[in-house]
Amino acid sequence: MTRKPVKQRAKHKKPPNAAKSSGLKGVSAVDRALTILTAFQRGDGEVSLAELAKRTGLVKTTIMRMALSLEHFGLIKRIDESGYRLDAEVMRLAACYQHAFGFADHVTPALERLARSTGETASFYTRRGERRLCLFRVESASQIRMHVQPGDLRPMDKSAIAQVLRHFDRGRAAPAIDTPIYTSGVTDPHAASTATPVFGPGGVLLGALALSGPVTRLTAEHASEIRSELRKAGEELTKACGG
Repeated sequence: MTRKPVKQRAKHKKPPNAAKSSGLKGVSAVDRALTILTAFQRGDGEVSLAELAKRTGLVKTTIMRMALSLEHFGLIKRIDESGYRLDAEVMRLAACYQHAFGFADHVTPALERLARSTGETASFYTRRGERRLCLFRVESASQIRMHVQPGDLRPMDKSAIAQVLRHFDRGRAAPAIDTPIYTSGVTDPHAASTATPVFGPGGVLLGALALSGPVTRLTAEHASEIRSELRKAGEELTKACGG
């Protein structure tokens, strides 16, 4: 009597980031749909199909299929044959986020105090992949200021803000780094910034609290003078957010 060969169980390799997650993977179709949704930028009204293809790297037929699902849920709207715009459901979700999180209730007063006492523009940034998002901002009273608005995405470059978001990405477990960090002329030769981390429950990084201004005003000397004030604001905001 011949024996049937025993099938060997395939050995599944763990993904490189298995230590960081449960090993679960996302759904590629959802990834593509969200790539389209997050391709919309501040100031966009209507975005053409060709422009969405350029921003996302997806082919037009894929965008059109994904857009049908996004349109079904009220997230985007097709404008004749010319393109797409964000729809009302995005506003509803944003309102839900603000109401549930209540983050602005803690961050905005801190930014207002910093902008008033230092004379510089105060901002709060979070990380979005390889970009940083300006979530909240209070402008300096000075006429000379940097033109960035809440909702704007900036690159994860070598600026003080990006360095804080990168170094403390794993929370307080980051290497010992002296903060606030100061940089001048990195993203813009005329702009300088100084930033410190803000943590939430469990030591998770919530974002970077920053002061920015022209290099002629926010010099290394001035940054040193307001250093302790910025660090204290970051620590107080961390405490207020449960960090």
